Amino acid sequence: MEKELYHNRETFLALLGESADIKKKTMYLGLKKDVGCFLAYVEITGGNFLFENSVVGKILNQFCNMSKGEICESLEKNALGISDMTLFETVEEAADALFTGDVILFVDGFDKAVKIPDKGYPAMSVTEPDSEKVIRGSREGFADSIKVNTALIRKRLRTPKLKVKEVKMGTRSHTNVDIVYMEDLVYPSLLEEVERRLNRYEIDGILDSGMVEQLSEEKWYSPFPQFQTTQRPDRAAMAILEGRIVVLSDNSPSGLILPTDYNSFIKTSDDYYSRWEIASFARLIRYLAAFFAMTMPGLYLAVTNFHTQILPTTLLLSFAAARQGVPFPAVIEVLLMEIAFELLREAGVRLPGAMGNTIGIVGGLIIGQAAVEANIVSPIVVIVVAFTALCSFAIPNEEFATAFRLFKFLFLFLCSWLGFYGFLYGMLFVLIHLSHLKSFGIPYLTPFVGADLNDYEDERDSLLRQPLFCMKRRPIYAKRSQRIRLKRKDDHVFKK
Repeated sequence: MEKELYHNRETFLALLGESADIKKKTMYLGLKKDVGCFLAYVEITGGNFLFENSVVGKILNQFCNMSKGEICESLEKNALGISDMTLFETVEEAADALFTGDVILFVDGFDKAVKIPDKGYPAMSVTEPDSEKVIRGSREGFADSIKVNTALIRKRLRTPKLKVKEVKMGTRSHTNVDIVYMEDLVYPSLLEEVERRLNRYEIDGILDSGMVEQLSEEKWYSPFPQFQTTQRPDRAAMAILEGRIVVLSDNSPSGLILPTDYNSFIKTSDDYYSRWEIASFARLIRYLAAFFAMTMPGLYLAVTNFHTQILPTTLLLSFAAARQGVPFPAVIEVLLMEIAFELLREAGVRLPGAMGNTIGIVGGLIIGQAAVEANIVSPIVVIVVAFTALCSFAIPNEEFATAFRLFKFLFLFLCSWLGFYGFLYGMLFVLIHLSHLKSFGIPYLTPFVGADLNDYEDERDSLLRQPLFCMKRRPIYAKRSQRIRLKRKDDHVFKK
């Protein structure tokens, strides 16, 4: 970079080309108005530079009362007191910084470009997350800005041990991706593996953390997610305290937690804010909901088509009477209703606000009632399908629930073909698949397998959540030397 403003400006403009949203201003400052300056910023990201509350405006006002030498010396030594001011040696670096939402300043006689923070890009403010409702706990959720999201985690973990490592992804988008972890808890090998996977592909642009997730998954063919998503900073902070890593992507309100396992998807944030009896009962309900969300339609077909002898005679006669006049086989009946409910679920998501909730509830009632009255389906099928949908809604993580919704159709076809044997074959397939899954080296069925690796301590927070004072050790994710997380202050020697 040269000291002449004209040369730097022309090189910078040639690099940017013509673009209507990039604003460029040339002005003359100094006591004698003989110091040429050039400003560049993306429209909207720069404030009104005449206002006193604008950082750039204050700098320009100061430059009006300084000589050329004083201006260059102030910039070199950062005598203006701007905490986030950065100097760039090359025009290319200055162009990259322009697109982060900052203002770039060139001054005649100064051989560096100056990055000055101002308004930045518009972003969504902190709101309550929609997908992870809790009864008790924080109402703050992640925003679209990665800086806001890291600050929300830092707000909860106020320790210098919390580290944030930034990487760039996307050859054209240059998206910031932050790796957030606790330095003394995380395994260095895990951190290296995360960085290796993030740098494994070269892609035009990363627009959401979901793209990061898909590019980093090892078993891409599995419907079960190997990353845990969250929109709650308290959930992310809790995971970091367990020795796990949180990956945040700019422009995305969802963070990725890794490694993860089956049990982690069943937990919620308020499990640890409520009493252990309530949390354990709710967790058992979720485990049962996950099971029935996958198997209920298939079990209904297996019992009514192959194993009617296990039903009481009165109930069997009631089922037979309800199916009188229905023209379709039971499997077609169940399949039609399942597809109808999936369509209603998708329509409810796509429609705006209150209209989406209305179409989900009213549409389900109307379609179910009309189908029964038209003798297309029997009432018991509507009950079975509605109960299955209710169970899938009880699973806390939406991506995790989607896996059970997909496997539901596998069980439906297997049970309609082989009866209860099809159910057993389906369960065997799912269990074998889960046993082969790993998330960054951690078995997916932890702590139900490999519990001895942490002296069976992880079982205290699995199907049942023991009282908080009993969970004295961190899960298997943390370094072995840092497993102890709770002890009484009056204990001289920690006793397990």
